[in-house]
Amino acid sequence: MPEFEYPKILYLLLLILPLTAWYVFKVLNKKASLQISTTLAFAHAKKGIRYYLQHLPFALTCIAIAAIIAAAARPRSSTTQETIDTEGIDIVIAFDVSGSMLARDFKPDRIEAAKKIAAQFISERISDRIGLVIFAGESFTQCPLTTDKATLLNLLNEVHTGMILDNGTAIGNGLATAVARLKDSNAKSRVIILLTDGENNAGEISPAMAAEMAEHYKLRVYTIGVGTKGMAPYPMRTYFGTTQIQNLPVEIDEELLKAISDKTDGKYFRATSNTKLQEIYQEINALEKTKTSIDSFNVYEEEYMPYALTGLGILLLVILLRLFILKMLP
Repeated sequence: MPEFEYPKILYLLLLILPLTAWYVFKVLNKKASLQISTTLAFAHAKKGIRYYLQHLPFALTCIAIAAIIAAAARPRSSTTQETIDTEGIDIVIAFDVSGSMLARDFKPDRIEAAKKIAAQFISERISDRIGLVIFAGESFTQCPLTTDKATLLNLLNEVHTGMILDNGTAIGNGLATAVARLKDSNAKSRVIILLTDGENNAGEISPAMAAEMAEHYKLRVYTIGVGTKGMAPYPMRTYFGTTQIQNLPVEIDEELLKAISDKTDGKYFRATSNTKLQEIYQEINALEKTKTSIDSFNVYEEEYMPYALTGLGILLLVILLRLFILKMLP
């Protein structure tokens, strides 16, 4: 027997009782449409098929109503149970949006390459809650922890340099904001991915203090230094309003990023190209696998369609009976 998702709708079946009572009352009090002096001439006449089918449309209509009500109650069957393992981690990506992220040692530039690869990483983490923090001279939360990947990806797509007016690279502020987003999480594994291409030169919170906060809350921090080694082409605005590409030295505080990751039991990576950055995210993706067992649950199969089709089919049959077989004179 199927079970119903909305069983209270089945109480509507009781409406068939007053409907039947009304039909019986109507039949018993039916008046003749044609009056004649006597019916003796028809006493021995054979009763045709219309006589035996005269109450069939009403009976079929009641069956159709019952079938449609049953379909509205959403019948479904549960024949199997499964036990699965899923992966659930809370992750915050702390994203550097300072002006230096416009350097073109990545294609098309650092920030667009980082966004594209981060979007791919997010799409692959189906069961995780992921949030997004951006920082330059200050930091703020672009998206809190969420499982709504579509919204998160839209907000990631809107990230660009210049979102934060205060220029600079406040690594400590960015990390501290990410810690604030994760510290109250109850997930078994809580991870921060900190991506930057520079040195800490702004903000009220030092990276060392932010790292201590992460360690205190048992948060693991993976740090990524973005930028080729040596010189990198930067788009520079000239006095005439045009853009000129100029090679500038890449200055990443690798010792600081390594210290942050070591203190929090994480890992430091250096991304020197699009391919290397993608490999780093793949490695983090492989490292962060926490299995969470989900107990057996019912696997439902919807069965409302046969009821709905039966009800509609019977109503069509009633219409055809009244039009072609049981047609009444006006």
